Amino acid sequence: MNLVSLYKWGQIKGIQVIGTGDFTHPAWFQEIREKLVEAEPGLFTLKKELEEEIVKEVPPSCRTKEGMRFLLTVEISCIYSKGGKVRKVHMILAAPSFAAAAKINESLSKVGNLMADGRPILGLDAKELVRIALAASPDCMLIPAHAWTPHFGVLGHSSGFNTLEECFEEFTPNITAIETGLSSDPAMNWRLSQLDNVTLVSNSDAHSPGKLGREANRFNCELSYFEILDALKKGDSKRFTETVEFYPEEGKYHLDGHMNCNVSLMPEETQKLDGICPKCGKKLIIGVLNRVEKLADRKVETLNAEGLSNVTPTAKRIPFRYLVPLPEILSDVLEVGHASKKVQQQYMELIAKLGNEFLILLDAPIEKIREASSPLIAEAIQRVRTGKITFDAGYDGKFGVLHIFPQGEKPQAEDQMAMF
Repeated sequence: MNLVSLYKWGQIKGIQVIGTGDFTHPAWFQEIREKLVEAEPGLFTLKKELEEEIVKEVPPSCRTKEGMRFLLTVEISCIYSKGGKVRKVHMILAAPSFAAAAKINESLSKVGNLMADGRPILGLDAKELVRIALAASPDCMLIPAHAWTPHFGVLGHSSGFNTLEECFEEFTPNITAIETGLSSDPAMNWRLSQLDNVTLVSNSDAHSPGKLGREANRFNCELSYFEILDALKKGDSKRFTETVEFYPEEGKYHLDGHMNCNVSLMPEETQKLDGICPKCGKKLIIGVLNRVEKLADRKVETLNAEGLSNVTPTAKRIPFRYLVPLPEILSDVLEVGHASKKVQQQYMELIAKLGNEFLILLDAPIEKIREASSPLIAEAIQRVRTGKITFDAGYDGKFGVLHIFPQGEKPQAEDQMAMF
């Protein structure tokens, strides 16, 4: 997960702007300053000699004239007491310049040890983090990360708040966006009227280059930090055109449960058990679906094909689409692990023939995918696009399991493939 590798995999995935992550860590911030140069206002690219070397490893089908851009970001863990309860809130912080990032680092170094972790753990009220960032630059962007996760989400069950106002108080107007996280989608968030004036964003939270782009945001604006910031603040659907989402069932905290006990429960089942695990007798980990249900003041809405609601169309909303990462689709089709050589080989062959992963997953004609791979892979991608898939939903830190082909249906598809 260094800058050169991110530059390579960003193009393979089809991502033009990636957050650097971890700019508060002194060693990583030094590397960022040594290897990146400003390309557009607030956006950075690799120095020419580094770019010329790594671009050789990018398949020609994925190379772009503009190349990759980086946006200065960090995720910060705020752990503190408030309202008689220990709060744990992860925040995404983006800065428009090296100078602003340096000021933030100087202020935060007085609060905690920035050398200890890439995502620093600070005994700092989340609203004070907002104050520090805006003092460094009014153009800093602060977004609560994976807002619904039980342990570290601003609205999470275990250590979050019931409203953004409880957390940020007088700085609430400065929180113009929240990250939905892998275990929730925009439709779930739209059930809360308190979020009507907040823009919903989706990010992959990658821990390896191959995990980039599990979720993403699509913009149609100038390459500029300030254009991106303005589109986010205003929720302008002409410039911020859509989010690309994990199916929330695949997220690690969608349902309630206990992973060690192999207990997974829907919210109504948890309620009947008074939140107690039927196997071990301890409190269940309450998932995102349950938490949304508790705080929601609207019913579940029916969405149209573009992910837009026909029920309350006046609220500020950005369209969204679901995806499943291509290695997971290939893993399901080929019946081997997504990190296996067989999947990686098929992945790179498809990329070489058709282009970057986002193009294949979202936009490439199914007929072209069929010609470049097989009828079975094309059918799998089509099912993912149309939502004709099922999951064993995730819970208590365990990812959900994807099922593209129901039992008994796949062999028929394989027979069809053999005919071709």
